Parts: sequence; structure tokens; C-alpha cells
Amino acid sequence: MTDKFKILGKFIKDMSSETKDTETYVYVKDNILKYQLNIDINSKPLKNKMVEINTILKFEDKENSAHKSYFEMNYATIVKINDEVKEKKDLERIILCDAQIKIYPDLEKSFLNMLHNSGYEGVKLEKKIDFEDLYMKRFN
Repeated sequence: MTDKFKILGKFIKDMSSETKDTETYVYVKDNILKYQLNIDINSKPLKNKMVEINTILKFEDKENSAHKSYFEMNYATIVKINDEVKEKKDLERIILCDAQIKIYPDLEKSFLNMLHNSGYEGVKLEKKIDFEDLYMKRFN
């Protein structure tokens, strides 16, 4: 099966790592396993059957703690949709699933590099994001 799209480019559109002070850093370093990863995907049509896909990862503490760090990255992907794609559901699948699966290794590496460069070297994503599963759950 051939891809119904081609990735023309990908880049970090925005990145933020916020730790307000040393006390917060020490607290977060001890409690970062409580942090949760959230993902949001949106898209913007461009000219000539191109689409900008923004994959936004947020890693944050959902608990009501005074000492929190905040991490967010917006990873943009520019894709060209093949002419045979006519159905909205096919386009949705490309944006929410197929393109995400292709960019995931770079997305994960960039996000973990940000966390590690922010002083949280031991952080790993325990589970890979399953975009296929997320896409299918959207309809249930």
C-alpha cells in the first residue's frame, strides 16, 4: 500500500520548559513520575493540497502542588496530500494517525531531549503513543 501523503517538512514550532526556581526543580525531580503526557493534534489547510499538522505535547503535574514544572512542545509537520484522497475520513486518518506514526520517532526524541536538557535526565516515555488506537477510540 502506498502512502496517501508525503511529508515535505517537519520542525519544532514552539517549545517551552518552565521551572521557576531551585526548590521547584528539586521537588519535580523527585516527583516527575506523577506527570502526565497529553497530546493535541490540529491542522491548518495550506495551498496546493498541503496541510500543516501541529502535534502538541504537554507534560504536566495534574495534582495541586505549589512546585510544578511545565513542559510543552508544538511539533509542526507539513504534508502534501495525494490527489486520490477525496474523502474527509481519509484526510482525518492521515492527519490524526498515519502522519503521526511517521513522525513519532523524531517527535519523541525532540521532546525527551527538551526534558533531559531541562535537567530531568532520567525521564523516559514508558509507553509509545499508539496513534492507531487513539484514532480508533475517537469513534467509540
